[in-house]
Amino acid sequence: MKKLHELGFELLPHPPYTPDLPPCDFFLFSNLKRMLAGQKFRADEEVIAETKAYFEAKDKLYYKNGIEKLYGRYNRCIALEGNYIK
Repeated sequence: MKKLHELGFELLPHPPYTPDLPPCDFFLFSNLKRMLAGQKFRADEEVIAETKAYFEAKDKLYYKNGIEKLYGRYNRCIALEGNYIK
C-alpha cells in the first residue's frame, strides 16, 4: 500500500466481489474454459502444458483487445455507481 501511495496511484473503494466483473468473465478464463471443455486429463501436468500452449499461441493483439474490453466494462460499473450491468 505504501508503494502504491508513493507512486501516486489512487485507490478506489470497491467490494471484494462485484457480480459485474467476476474473474470467470475475464476474457482469458472464459476462452480458456471453452478450449478445455470436454477434455480429459490424467495429471495436473497435462492441464498445465495445455494451458501454457494455449496462452503461448495468442498474439499481443489478443491481450490488448481483452484489456481494452475490461476498461469499458469497469467504466460502466463506475458510472452506474455499483448498480448491476448486463
